[in-house]
Amino acid sequence: MNTQTALGAGGFDIPDPATLPSLKDVVSDAEWTLRCELAATYRLCAMHGWTDLVFTHISARLPDEDGEERFLINPYGVMFDEMTASCLVKIDLDGNICSETPYFINPAGFTIHSAIHANRDDAGCVIHVHTPYGVAVSVQNGGLRRYTQFAMTVINDLAYHDYEGIALDLDERARIVSDIGTKSLLMLRNHGTLTVGPNCAIAFLRMYFLENACKTQILAQAAGEGALHEEPPEMADTVAGQAAAAFTPGMGDNLVWPGLMRKLARQNPGHDR
Repeated sequence: MNTQTALGAGGFDIPDPATLPSLKDVVSDAEWTLRCELAATYRLCAMHGWTDLVFTHISARLPDEDGEERFLINPYGVMFDEMTASCLVKIDLDGNICSETPYFINPAGFTIHSAIHANRDDAGCVIHVHTPYGVAVSVQNGGLRRYTQFAMTVINDLAYHDYEGIALDLDERARIVSDIGTKSLLMLRNHGTLTVGPNCAIAFLRMYFLENACKTQILAQAAGEGALHEEPPEMADTVAGQAAAAFTPGMGDNLVWPGLMRKLARQNPGHDR
């Protein structure tokens, strides 16, 4: 099903995801597990205020299907706090929809994600958000500063990409790939923040530290730059080394993710439908 078949005669036809039949017994166990994790990630981002209505994306790479790479991404028009495992849309690297769905996607939204997924074997999950604090830091000439432990945890793993307008030009993908290199976090100038992880849990944890680093920087700057103390680069090296285990599969994800799932079950259940 493509975008056109998902459009009603009067405009967009976007079903309530809570009304969809479950895909649990339709897809493989591995796909269902990833669908649940990705839907949970969307709801966790909503819980932390990292949303821009329906205009940002989180994508996850599925296990290979007959040698073909497939990904899951949000249906356009579904809010992050109502995302479900069954409403997520399966696409290929070009953004073509690969399974039956009543939804459509925003192809432009996958431009940034496809660039990273296609060139990084470690990109199991890519989270991109537009938060007020993240965007506020992205416009600063100095970018993220070594003001806080939050910042020093991630700053050595942070790259920058200059603004080129809304990501409609596929040629921009090569420049995104070149700018992020082997790093796991990207500040998109005048635009927002992005993290990469081998799974949803680690990509989310990286975004947690990056977004809190941006928020605390903006709050601290209210006192004026002259009143602030910035740690030297060597301290960022020290903190990054101390915190490295948090982003190692089997460590930080197992420590934090189960608690996040319990919190989600209490506050916003239903992502695993």
